[in-house]
Amino acid sequence: MLNERQSRILKLLGQNDQTSVKELTARLKVSSVTIRQDLNFLESEGILKRVHGGAVLKDADDIINRMGINYEKKLRIAQKVARYVNDNETILIESGSANALLARELMNKNVTIITTNVYIARQFRMLRHTERSRSVPSFDSAQDDRTRIILLGGIYQHESESLVGKITRLCLDQINFNKAFLGIDGYTSATGFTLRDLFRAEISAHIIKKSKEVFIISDSSKFGKAELTSICQVCEVHHVATDTDLDKKYANELTKAGIDLILA
Repeated sequence: MLNERQSRILKLLGQNDQTSVKELTARLKVSSVTIRQDLNFLESEGILKRVHGGAVLKDADDIINRMGINYEKKLRIAQKVARYVNDNETILIESGSANALLARELMNKNVTIITTNVYIARQFRMLRHTERSRSVPSFDSAQDDRTRIILLGGIYQHESESLVGKITRLCLDQINFNKAFLGIDGYTSATGFTLRDLFRAEISAHIIKKSKEVFIISDSSKFGKAELTSICQVCEVHHVATDTDLDKKYANELTKAGIDLILA
């Protein structure tokens, strides 16, 4: 978990997309050394990017940017959803910042994770390297390879780091998994669950048709928004995991439809 100062740094970045060490030092009333340490820590966690003299969030499709927005909420959601994953399961984690945090929570658990997102696969190496360099006592090197990662092929989208297209669909047709965890960009009663990206939406819809148990993972800010294309309706989903700020209208709607609503 982040401390209060680190959470405030992320809130400031969420408002302005970039900030400087000088600005943070003045606003948070701590030394520049402390701010640099915080920024280095947040970068090592994959939440932001350091630039000369400060930190920056990239464009809206960048997964690191999105992870820094509502980070604490997304982390609570990820931690709660991780309890739904059992040892020896094979699961699919599609994309999205909350799903990236979910994958982290499963590190060292005896599961196989299939993913269509390069960042989700890549972060396991980054996090293990970070833990070893810190010599954190809780990191169990004996269990270092318990979590198995399968990265599917496809056309690489540079900003979202998602894999899409015909090759990805063909890969999905060749594998079996128990549960699928998908991110969204929006939800309304009329449109169902939606995404901004047509190519990613095509893959998400394919995953939903194949999966026995579907989880939608998103913070509550996405509810009430309709994005470019629908991936599924409520009747195709089994679980929706979000935060406790979800509008009661949508909470009641999802519960009435028989959805297992997971609030964190």
